[in-house]
Amino acid sequence: MKIDQGHELQDVFVLSGIPTITFVQPIEYTRLLVALKTNGRGIVVEGPSGIGKTTAVINSIKDAGLSERVLVLSARKQDEVELIKELPKQIPFGIVVIDDFHRLEVDVKMQIADVMKALADEGASHSKIIILGITNAGQTLISFGKDLANRIEVIPFEANPEYKIEELIQKGEAALNIKINISSDIVKDAQGSFYLAQMLAYNTCLRAGILKRPNELIETQESHESVKSQVMTSLARIFHDTAINFARGTKLRREGRAPYLHLLYWLSQSKTWVINAEREADRHPEQKGSVSQVVTKGFLEDLIRSSDDIQKVLHFDNASGNLAIQDPQFVFYIRNLSWPQFADEVGFISLEFPSRYDFALSFSGSDRDIAEAIFNHLAENELEVFYDKNEQHRILAQDVEEYLAPIYASDAQFVICILGPDYPKRIWTKFESNQFKQRFKSGAVIPIVLSNAPLGVFDTAASVGYMSWNRSDAFEEQLSKIGSILLKKCAETRNNRRHIAIKGDNLHMEQTSLQFGTEGISLASVAARD
Repeated sequence: MKIDQGHELQDVFVLSGIPTITFVQPIEYTRLLVALKTNGRGIVVEGPSGIGKTTAVINSIKDAGLSERVLVLSARKQDEVELIKELPKQIPFGIVVIDDFHRLEVDVKMQIADVMKALADEGASHSKIIILGITNAGQTLISFGKDLANRIEVIPFEANPEYKIEELIQKGEAALNIKINISSDIVKDAQGSFYLAQMLAYNTCLRAGILKRPNELIETQESHESVKSQVMTSLARIFHDTAINFARGTKLRREGRAPYLHLLYWLSQSKTWVINAEREADRHPEQKGSVSQVVTKGFLEDLIRSSDDIQKVLHFDNASGNLAIQDPQFVFYIRNLSWPQFADEVGFISLEFPSRYDFALSFSGSDRDIAEAIFNHLAENELEVFYDKNEQHRILAQDVEEYLAPIYASDAQFVICILGPDYPKRIWTKFESNQFKQRFKSGAVIPIVLSNAPLGVFDTAASVGYMSWNRSDAFEEQLSKIGSILLKKCAETRNNRRHIAIKGDNLHMEQTSLQFGTEGISLASVAARD
C-alpha cells in the first residue's frame, strides 16, 4: 500500500461511503469475481448489514474491469425503485446492482427474477443483475421460480474471520502511522463486521486526538471501555427513542410478557443479525404465546411499517418470518445495552417470569365461549395463557395426563376455573381440578362462578375470592370487567405483592372450593372436553 503523508482519519477508517485504504477482501471475494465474469449469470450477495457486501461488490466490479458499465440502485429510494421496475424494458442495461432487495414489493421481485432467468438462458454478455440483500435473500428470489436456482450465484457473506478484521485495522494503522492499543478488543467487539471495526477504530483515534497521519509513530493509550462508552453515547442519540418505541410496541402493556422487547433482545444475541421470530419463540416457551400473537396477527409487521425510524434499522419478512437488523450501528447499540435498565425504562413491571403461563383456563365445554373470550382478552394484552384449543397440536400423540398435570399443578401462575353447571360432571374438569385443588390455599386459583351454577353446587372448604358471571347480562361488559381485574392481579403479582385485594361489582369474598373423584382419564383430543 502506497503511503500518503496527508492521510486523514476520515479517509482511513471510513464511516460512510466505500473504504479504499482499509478495504479487505472477504473470503468469498474470488467466487464473486468468477461470477462477475460469467456471462448471463445473475448474482445474489446476501448477509447482514455492515459485513462488507456493498464494498466487496463495488471493488470486485472494478477489479474485473467493468466499472464503466455499472448502475447502482437502492430499494430505499423511491425514484430508484421506479427505475428498477423499468429494467425489463431497458435490456441491454449493462451491470445493475440492486441494493436492499428485500425492501422491494413482491411483484417487483418477481419481475427481477424473470429478467435474471432470461439473461441466464441467453448467456447474455450485455446485461447482468447483482442483488444485495439480507440473509436468505437468495432463497426468497428462488421461491419465485425453482428453475432459477441453477441460473444464479448465491454468495452468502457471513461474519468475517478475526484475521480479516485484524488486516483491516493493520492497514489503517500503517496509513496513519499509529498503533492502536486496544486493537484486540476492537476485533472482538466487531464480531466479524468490517463496518463496526471501522467505527471503533475511528472513535479510538478520535479520542486519542489523531486526526491525520503524524510524522512519528504514535501508540494510543485509550481505555476500551471509554471508547465503547463514547460510541454508545453517540449512538444513543440516534437509536434510543427508536429502540424504546419498538420495545413498547403499539401500546405498552406493563403487566405483559414484553414480546417486542424480547425480540429485540434475541436479535442482539444473534451472530447473523437475523432471527426467525417463530423458531426463536419455540426456544423460549415463556414468551411463545405473546410473541406468536404479535407475529401471526400482523402486529409486528404493522409496527415496523408505522415508523420510518424503525424501518431504517429493522426489517420483517412476513413470508419467511425473519426479523433482521439493517444498520450495523444499531447492532452495536443493542448488543451493548444494559438490558435490565433498558427494560425498566421501557416501562415493564418485570421480565422475570416464575411460571411458564400467567393463567391456565379450566372449564367445561358448555362454557367454552366464555373461556375463549377470556383467553383472547388476556392474549391481546401479551400474557401467556394456557387454552386447550391452542395446544391441541402439542397434545396429540402425547400422554394427556402427563402433559396437562404440571400445567395446572404448577406451570401456571394462576388457574382460572369457570364454574358452570356442567363443571362437576365432566371427566376432563375432574382431572384438572385434582391437579390444582391444593393451590386454593396459596391464592393461585381464581374461580368465575356462573349465575346458573350457585355456590351450593360446590363443596365449601376454603375462603377465596371469586367473580360472578351472569348469562343474562351483557357479555362484552362482563368480559371487560373481569379482564381488567385479571390484568390487575397479574400486575400486582409482578410487583411481588402477596395479598391482592380484587375489587369490582362482580367480585365477592365467599367460601368455595371443589371436591371431585379421582378416577383416571384417557383423552385422545381437545374435543373430549365438549
